[in-house]
Amino acid sequence: MSPRELVVLGTASQVPTRTRNHNGYLLRWDDEGFLFDPGDGAQRQLLLAGVAARDVTRICLTHFHGDHCLGVPGVVQRLSLDRAPHPVHAHYPASGAHFFARLRHASSFYDTVDLREAPVTGPGPVAAGPFGVLEARRLDHSLETYGYRLVEPDGRRMIPERLAARGIHGPAIRELTPPLLDEVSVPRPGQRFAFVMDTRLCDGVFELADGADLLVIESTYLHVDERLAVEHGHLTAAQAARVAAECGVRKLVLTHFSQRYSDPGLFYAEAAEVFSGEIVVAADLDRIAVPKRRSAEAG
Repeated sequence: MSPRELVVLGTASQVPTRTRNHNGYLLRWDDEGFLFDPGDGAQRQLLLAGVAARDVTRICLTHFHGDHCLGVPGVVQRLSLDRAPHPVHAHYPASGAHFFARLRHASSFYDTVDLREAPVTGPGPVAAGPFGVLEARRLDHSLETYGYRLVEPDGRRMIPERLAARGIHGPAIRELTPPLLDEVSVPRPGQRFAFVMDTRLCDGVFELADGADLLVIESTYLHVDERLAVEHGHLTAAQAARVAAECGVRKLVLTHFSQRYSDPGLFYAEAAEVFSGEIVVAADLDRIAVPKRRSAEAG
């Protein structure tokens, strides 16, 4: 089982720069690998990050602007070349199905990957499994765009000393009745991850970020250029930080930076004026750990 972490493949918006590749984010979540918005060059960035393409189990696209999807052909063809031993599910706005079809078959290759398309047709759950529930919410951009949210259900953590004191072990643990279960365990809040790209502030942004342990969110512009952000359907670092503060986010990851800015420290400084929690200004090939679980007392 892999640690829960975000592997950053690229952090540029619209066009890559000398130091930033197109978008791309791999969320390693136990045995799952959620690949979000792979832009051009994603296959090579996986290699540089030391991640095997076969680690990808789901591809999640927010929308069909090139910096969020042009890496799909290379990733799919690499999955085929490596003969990925598992199905790979693909989620994307249903209105862009014709774009996905072109990306999926962008060139001739020996197609062996079991790619199962599951277009997103509206807000709500799009997949469920041992990892929890993957949900989508509409965002406000220049074309149909969805953000994603991964929610792990709450559970309970067993206290070995309490189990031993009552002589409970092995299969008997699974047969505990509620009153006794409460005596030998404590609540274990599920973890939450949110991914928000290319949007103005809207209800969907706040719904996705609500209670997130790790929020990955675009901050294309600085506050001084907020007018441009609104015109082009993007957020500023200050707006992203406001979302984190109002939604009880634990770790805020800023990314998707406009090439007009050369100093990433400006994004941190602007966000820190609004949000007092942990802030990461993402850089290509970063590995960002999902925060440790909240204690039951903290909710």
